[in-house]
Formats: sequence, C-alpha cells, structure tokens
Amino acid sequence: MLNRKENFIMPLDTIPMQNMIPEHLDFDVRFEPTKVDDKKYVINAKTDEYLGVVGDTFKCANHTSFFKGVHDTVTENLGAAECENMNMKWKTARNNAWAMLDMTLPNVTSRIETDKHSTTIAQRIIALHGIDGSCSNQVFFGAIDFFCTNGMVRGEHDKVRRKNTSGFTMGKFIMDLRHSSQSFYAQSERLQGWANKPLYVMDVKAMLESLFKSDRKAEKMLSLYNQEASVRGQNVWALYSAFTNYSSHANDNNGFQLRNTGKDTSAVSMFNREHEVSQWIDSKPFKELIAA
Repeated sequence: MLNRKENFIMPLDTIPMQNMIPEHLDFDVRFEPTKVDDKKYVINAKTDEYLGVVGDTFKCANHTSFFKGVHDTVTENLGAAECENMNMKWKTARNNAWAMLDMTLPNVTSRIETDKHSTTIAQRIIALHGIDGSCSNQVFFGAIDFFCTNGMVRGEHDKVRRKNTSGFTMGKFIMDLRHSSQSFYAQSERLQGWANKPLYVMDVKAMLESLFKSDRKAEKMLSLYNQEASVRGQNVWALYSAFTNYSSHANDNNGFQLRNTGKDTSAVSMFNREHEVSQWIDSKPFKELIAA
C-alpha cells in the first residue's frame, strides 16, 4: 500500500523559508548496491525505507535542495511583489519518493473575456521531482482559472526538464530555469486569442474523434466542451477549458472519474492528465482546428 500525503496548501507569507519543505519530504537519499551489477537501491536516509531500484548512473538531489532551488529561482526572477501571498500546494506519492509543488501567484493575473463570460487567471508554476526513477526533474509553466479552479499547463515545449543521470546537477537545472523564456502574459494573450476564436460544434466533434483513440473518451470530452461552451461561448477557450477541467477534476460532474489501479495515487494520475493536456494542445488535430 502506498503511503499518500496530498494537498498541503501553504500561504508563503506564513512560512519561514527554512521551513517551506514539509517534514515528510525533508530527508536525504542514500544508495545501496543490489545483487545486479548495474542497479542500486534508493533509500530514505531518515527512515531507512527502501524507495525503489534505479540504474547505477542514477543521480538526484534531495527534495529539499530541488524545491528550494526552484522556489528561490522563481522568486528572484519575478520579484518580491509578484510572489507575495504565493500559495504552495504539495502532493506526494510512492512513499514520498514522488513529489509535486504547485505554486499559484495571486498577484500575477490577467483577464480572459468572451461575449458571454469573463474570468481571472493567475500564474501557476508546477515543479515535479522523483528520487526513485519514476520521473525526471521538471518545471511546468501555466495558470489557474479562479472561476472554476481549473489548472492550466502550456504545451510540451513550455517546460524545463532534466533527467536524473550522472551528469545531473542542481546548478545546471537552475541555469535552465533562469534562461527559460516562459511568459505568463504571453500565455494570457494567446488564451484571449482563443477566447476570440469561434468554433462550430461539429468541427470540435471531428477534432476530438481524430485526437482520441477512444470514441467513448471523445464523446465524454465533447459533452464537457458543451458544458464549458454554455458558460464561455463556442470558442477555443471553452475547448481548452474542457481539457483543463478533465486534468483538474475527477468526479461525476465531468464524467472522468479516477480508477483505483493500486499502482499509483490520485496525485500521480491527475498530474498525468495535465501531461496529456499539454500534448493535446501541441497536437496536429488541435493546431489545425484553431488555424482554420
């Protein structure tokens, strides 16, 4: 059974910087050899718990170093005023070997308006870290819609990623992060452009059928699009909102409940949905639809 601790929400201005990492994630990692020459065990040095088996070239920072490095880089690049009242939501899985920090900046906002609806979005930055070989070191850039709490990620190209190999260092990763050209306001302009781009429901239906291998999934997503369009209007913004509804919520309201596979947690599954959405908006069917 996986040990799961999820949804730790922390307003930044209430936490001393040295205590920003939850206690259950603040541990060093050590390695021990296995009976296989090119494999080694990953061990929580605080609890002596075995977390996984990785290749002998695997190298990683501990959670504290990784997340503090990401957080410090974000605050240095954006400035104190923009980062004031930052909210941090933690999600963990795989006995705390997999961890995600979801940061929302309520002082960095933009309005998205259609002829039917107006909403405020805020900047969102997601940092993902695994010490058991389950994922690479990744930082995604996006937004959150305050109207429906849908979390948004950009395309697959809008992220910083480095694998845990022998060449990995936090210094190299932070340099990549600093040099990233992500712009929240450029994303906002694109989303407003999508809000201004009308769609016909039959074109949406055809695109979804082309995008998804499952007819059932296409039908459910079309239903979700119609729900969003009833509020936001028939446009690309409503379609994107249907995608982000899928990646942000798993319940009877949107028809995309989570199945308990016994192999991961809801935190991992929901993040995988965000990854799906980032691929969808970079896909050929979606790009052809919005270019028509």
